[in-house]
Amino acid sequence: MLSVYDSNRPGMGRREWLRIGGLNCLGLSLPGFLSAQSSAAPGETHDLTFGRAKNVIYLYLSGGAPQHETFDPKPEAPAEIRGEFSPIDTNVPGIQFSDLLPRTARHADKLAICRAVSTNDNIHSTSGYWVLTGFPYRGANARFLHPSDWPNIGSVVKVLKPSDGIPFSFAWLPEPIVANPGVLISGQSGGFLGSHANPDRFTCEPHAPGFTVREFQLPGDVPPLRLSGRASLLNQINGHFRDVEHTGTVRDFTRQRQEALGILTSSKARSAFAIDREPSQLRDRYGRGKWGQSVLMARRLIEAGVRFVHVQWPREPGDLSSNRPTWDTHADNNNRVKNVLCPQFDVGFTALLEDLDERGLLDETLVVAVGEFGRTPKFNAAGGRDHWGPVFSCALAGAGISGGQVYGSSDVNGAYPRTGRVLPQELAATIFHLLGIDHNATIRDPTGRPHHITNGQPLYQLLGTAPATLARRTATGVVPAIPDFAPIYQKKTG
Repeated sequence: MLSVYDSNRPGMGRREWLRIGGLNCLGLSLPGFLSAQSSAAPGETHDLTFGRAKNVIYLYLSGGAPQHETFDPKPEAPAEIRGEFSPIDTNVPGIQFSDLLPRTARHADKLAICRAVSTNDNIHSTSGYWVLTGFPYRGANARFLHPSDWPNIGSVVKVLKPSDGIPFSFAWLPEPIVANPGVLISGQSGGFLGSHANPDRFTCEPHAPGFTVREFQLPGDVPPLRLSGRASLLNQINGHFRDVEHTGTVRDFTRQRQEALGILTSSKARSAFAIDREPSQLRDRYGRGKWGQSVLMARRLIEAGVRFVHVQWPREPGDLSSNRPTWDTHADNNNRVKNVLCPQFDVGFTALLEDLDERGLLDETLVVAVGEFGRTPKFNAAGGRDHWGPVFSCALAGAGISGGQVYGSSDVNGAYPRTGRVLPQELAATIFHLLGIDHNATIRDPTGRPHHITNGQPLYQLLGTAPATLARRTATGVVPAIPDFAPIYQKKTG
């Protein structure tokens, strides 16, 4: 089932082509060109990457993925810190990931890994707010949505660079971020930009057998043409209200209604959600679980022209327990990451990178994978890792990202930044830059007061139009068969 609701509330530039066209006459080989490019003036590099991304797929690892068991293993740390898993070599010399990510290790050449992202905040709601908006939380209670909240990064994109040719710009699936049942935390709305900047939130189960988008199935007696006629009549009525009262509330309502109607009547929008049109083999590659199929849905949405797609890590059966929901592994960390979390991420993430690359979409799509924080270096008495905001990892790939590099480092225990600390506002500025939105741009609050969309600078160290290195090696690690995630759904419904 899928429901749409409103919660509370370009390729190579000419300059680059000219440079490449002159390679032969200069007698410069490709490796030489890449080396020359890396030493280009910073402003020139920035110009080449500005606006490289047409779309963003934002993979949010809700709960906080452990840095030690993903992108920042610590083999030299004591056993009570490094855990039972080992590092493996990626396909880029000198870069290692956890052996729980063997597929991802084979795609390190596409990735820029930030190993020293930091909020110093161990609270899901407030640390998550900072990651999702690029601004620290300043309100009274981040466990609820407030009209005064800073807008989500996707909401800013929706307002400043909306989609072309499809009636929604910021899609969110398969479910909202829920602190507790019914409690939506701050950072996932349009905030002070108004409800029209909220994501078009689709609560869905694309992995379910016979999945359909119920809201796109019009009643038999209401074809799209007749629906448009009814919409015309409703527009006249709404026009009367506008004549009577010119309030922001009325304007917001009208915009929301028009957007909802556009989604309902758009054949392109309906088609984007028709996941059953994908070959069965491809669906298998993504993993048949809720998260993997949502990631596949994200690819379909950006292919249809949606500008920004947020894929929320979902709560699977048993995840409502207090000690291990989503990536929040307060207990039994090793079994959770080994048998549930990392396999799903490893399968879905790499399938997305491969799928985008095969379709020629990776060069124009920015992929971001990040959670609200990391996990504690030391295991607790329950065999879990607790909340840890001082340092965690983030992975970026695609348009404008110079793959095959690690930026920043944590200390020997994976506890604190050692070099290259990254703040969430810098990630936000990087996203804006790659989308062709000036990070110094402003948006206005309901009083008309302007605000800079971020106070961070883009991470220019991560950007480029070529890999960070051409050196390659064979990745190690054992790649198992794709797990059958279908039983996860069956347990829920059986």
